Amino acid sequence: MARLTFGQKAFDFYNNISPPKLPKQITIINPLDNHRAKKYAKKFYSTFFNDTNKRIFVLGINPGRFGSSITGINFTDPVALHKYCSIKNSLEKKRELSSEFIYNSINNWGGVKTFYSKFFLTAVSPVGFLKAGKNYNYYDDKDLLNTVQPFIIKTLQEQLSIGAFKTTIILGTGKNYKYLTQLNNNYNFFENIHVLEHPRYIMQYQRKNIYKYLKKYNAVFSQALREI
Repeated sequence: MARLTFGQKAFDFYNNISPPKLPKQITIINPLDNHRAKKYAKKFYSTFFNDTNKRIFVLGINPGRFGSSITGINFTDPVALHKYCSIKNSLEKKRELSSEFIYNSINNWGGVKTFYSKFFLTAVSPVGFLKAGKNYNYYDDKDLLNTVQPFIIKTLQEQLSIGAFKTTIILGTGKNYKYLTQLNNNYNFFENIHVLEHPRYIMQYQRKNIYKYLKKYNAVFSQALREI
């Protein structure tokens, strides 16, 4: 019997998420909760992950409403999906800040085929959250974090079983990094953890220094590769 590819396992993981019940006034963003996103994600995973090789996991915070909630793919807005991944789509061609920086970094690395052959973009929480119609992070509310922590632990274990190396890169030098390292102390998900400023922070507050951060991303991704 043929082994499932990395892409098949990744798609199956996202396609079969059972989100937890949430505190009042907070709703779920489930990336593959609509037919169009499911179609584009399946094409993406079969195109760039059609092998059984492991990847270095790059962990963001959680999906947002203008990126993966629309395309079904982490850090990938409709423009990036078409322009860089060569996957035509009928989605409204709006840019999302994190996606814009990530794909600049990917292009700086050598393009999507080279990048995705070594790295997998995902998140600490595979589902996102909305409060009052706005993006909400898993750590923004103590009750929310207490509610979703068992879900995060379970789904992280499931994600890593797709094919993760013991080296990871965390996006978010503040609460995302702090939370993941605390979890790692208890569950030993990773042996080596690198951290980078989150793309949204860079694009919102450090845009004039974007080339400095692209250089830093390149250096950290290169270092992570040397550890596998």
